[in-house]
This record gives sequence, C-alpha cells and structure tokens, in this order.
Amino acid sequence: MLYLIRFHPEIIIKTRPVRHRLIQGLRRNLRIILKRLDAAVSVTGDWDILEVQTPDGNKILEQQVEDVLLRTPGISLVMPVKKLPFVDLEQAAAETLKLWAGPLRGRTFAVRCKRQGDHAFTSTQVERQIGAVLLHNSEAAGVNLNEPDVTVRVEIRFRDLYIVERQLRGLGGYPMGTQEPVLSLISGGFDSAVASYLCMKRGIRTHFLFFNLGGREHEIAVKEVALYLWMKFGSSHRVKFISVPFESVLQNILQQVDTGHMGVVLKRAMMRAAERIAADMRVGALVTGESVGQVASQTLPNLALIDAATTRLVLRPLIVSDKQDIINIARQIGTEVFNACVPEYCGAISVKPTTNARLARVEEEEAKLSFALMDEALAHTEVQMIDRVVDVVDHKDVTPLVYSEVPAGAIVIDVRHPDEQTLLPFELAGVEVRAVPFFQISSQFAALDRQFTYLLYCEKGMMSRLHASHLKEAGYTNVAVYRP
Repeated sequence: MLYLIRFHPEIIIKTRPVRHRLIQGLRRNLRIILKRLDAAVSVTGDWDILEVQTPDGNKILEQQVEDVLLRTPGISLVMPVKKLPFVDLEQAAAETLKLWAGPLRGRTFAVRCKRQGDHAFTSTQVERQIGAVLLHNSEAAGVNLNEPDVTVRVEIRFRDLYIVERQLRGLGGYPMGTQEPVLSLISGGFDSAVASYLCMKRGIRTHFLFFNLGGREHEIAVKEVALYLWMKFGSSHRVKFISVPFESVLQNILQQVDTGHMGVVLKRAMMRAAERIAADMRVGALVTGESVGQVASQTLPNLALIDAATTRLVLRPLIVSDKQDIINIARQIGTEVFNACVPEYCGAISVKPTTNARLARVEEEEAKLSFALMDEALAHTEVQMIDRVVDVVDHKDVTPLVYSEVPAGAIVIDVRHPDEQTLLPFELAGVEVRAVPFFQISSQFAALDRQFTYLLYCEKGMMSRLHASHLKEAGYTNVAVYRP
C-alpha cells in the first residue's frame, strides 16, 4: 500500500529553510517509528509530500502503518493511493473508473483534482473529463458539486497519477523534536495528561516529572499514563521520566502551613523543585495542566504567585479550557480510561482555601517549612528513560521471566489499550487469551486463580514488563511476559 502524506498547513507557510528542516524532521521521525514495524517500509519525498510504501499484501502491517501515520505530529492528511504513470486524461479517467465504479453505485459524487507541473490542461478540465466518464460508465446517482455523497480525489504531479482511495485526517502540529524540550508535571489525571499530549502534538519533546504523594501504586499508574503517551505520540525521541518522593515535603506543609494556603504553598514547592531539575536537564520551560478557576489554587492571583516561585517559563496549554473539553480530548487520545484507575490522592485539601493569596502571607507560611526536606527529596529523585520505566528501581530482583513460546497450561493476558485490542485482535491457536487492559491488571490480578501461570502480552513488551515486574514485586510468582 502507498500512502500520500500532506503536511500540517503551518509547516507549508514557513520560510524555505524552516520548511525543509521541519519536513526532514518528520521524515526522520517516520523512518524511526516505521522501521520498528518492518524494515521494508519506505519513507520518501520532500517539500510538498511524503510517500510511505508498505510491502504488498500485508494487511496487518498496513493497519499498523496507518495507525502510526494518524498519530504522528506534523501530518495533516493521510491518503492511501493508487499511483500510476500519467499518460493522458483518457487514461486517468479509465483508471479512476476501475477504482470507483463500485463505490459510486447509487450515490452522488464530485471529482476534485490537485495538479502540479506543466500540463496542457487545467485541474477543472481534469475534473470534468473524469466526472463525465464516471457518470456515464457507472451506476452513480448523479453529480452533486455542493454536497456529494462521495468525493473522488485525484492528483497529477508532473508525470505521476495518484488516485486517492481515502482521505484521513492526521494529528496536525509540528514534527516531534522540532521545538525546544519541556518538563511536564504529570499526576495521572485528565488535565496533566492532556496538557502533555498537546505539547507533544506541537512537536515539543516532552519529559515527564512526577511528584509522588501517594506511594508505589500512584507512581505505577502515572508511569502507565506517561509511557502510553510517549509510545502513541512521541516514540521517535527518547525522553525521561523523573519521580520525586515528595511525601515528606507534603507532610511538612500539612503540619506547618495555614490550611487556607496549603494548596498554593505546595504548588510553589513543586515549582521550585521542578526548576532545579529543569536546570540540570537544561530545559527552559515547565508544563502544567492548570486551567483558570478550576480549583482554588488556579485563580489568576494564585497562579501568579505559583509562577513567581520559578524563573522558568510555565506553559499551561489548558489555561482557558472547560473541564468537559479536556475530558473530550482525553477520550479522543485514549487517556480517559486511565482516570478511573489512577489512585486519587489530594495532597493538600483545605476547608476554606484562599482564592486570592498574598505574597507576604505566603512567604510567612513558607518560612515555617524545612527546606532541607526538599533537598532530601531531590537527592532521592529517580530518573529513568521513558522506555526503561519498565525496570523497577529496587534492590531486590523483580525482573520477570520472558517467554517466546507459551508453556503448556499457561494463560496469556492481552494488556494492550482497548483501541489496540480492537484494531488488531490477538489470538493464539490452542492458547487461552484474555483481554485485560494494563490500567486494570493490577486491580484484577488478585482475583485470578493462582494455580495458573499468566503471561502478560503487549505489542512492544513495555507495558507487559512494567506490570509483570510490579506484580512480582507485590509477591505474585505466577506472572511472566510473553514476547513472541
């Protein structure tokens, strides 16, 4: 299958050097990701379009490639096409008829043509000639130029003819890695996940920073979200997952700070810690999922005080978004289902939180705190590359066994995201396969019959290793990983 790739419109309007740089970045990113699927997938082209070619006859690979193209930042349109040498308009019309005669039966249509190069005809003439052939040689209901049931698209690029089979909307944005990196404060909820996604969509290499306030379960759940976002939207570039044990800092705030100011003081403490980590990483901006007025700490006066705790630029992609809009995006990108499974931990709940904190009063409250606790927390920070979060940082060995073949009597658990399970159902002849998404496996594993061995499976082996390690750490000896 051949896919024609069109770039996000904002790429096209850039100056020639910038446009070349962005397109080269997109081409490089696609080659990195698609090579993992099959080394035979090729990515060619420059300036106007890219062409992605898969080996003929491999329908599963075509589905996987199409899925990658639709979630890669920088792409506006993905079009599966039939490419032929262009001879003349009669040939173009005849080839279009072969492909579209069946789909047009009983439906109205319009023909749309894009053309590049010197030709003795216009795009309108192409549309009229092909339209006439389709109308008189198919069982179409007629031509409707305003609201057709079907739009037949063709492109003539110099001496090549492209007949478009489908036109799919891409993610848009800029190619990953073409903008400066950021450090995103991620908690596992709707907001921080969507904020991180929006940065990634914009081509920003997004590292993840997690302040652990709720223990091991909370950390595992947040790693799930971060790993999922990276694998789906940013895997062309490696990023870091940083975990800071912030429980002692929180306890200090709960014990010493006036209840109305705890939320603002906690956020300022996180900003100070984030700034130090960002400085070590040479990252110039922080990202949060805050939205004006959503909670007491997110009023404009309070946000200004939170910003004042750092010299780093603070980006808030959701700053004027409604909660339902944020949830809708979470549903669209596949992170909504995480929220119900992420342990809720409200770090600093106030009965009457202030919505208009004053700097002098906040500094008075902060003077009561032990900043040595923050130094200690930062000294125990864990930094992992995102593709290595599957490795549990612990003194005891919790590395799971990995099987390339399923032992007799073992049960395979497909822990992929439901979207992946629907796209490519996983079956093994003679083996029981159960579908339990990774964000549910920790809670459901305890109910499984312990007399069986369970092999966790996912396409890349990352989620399966992460949860097998976690379950083994929790004391389960009947869990391993299946990597065919």
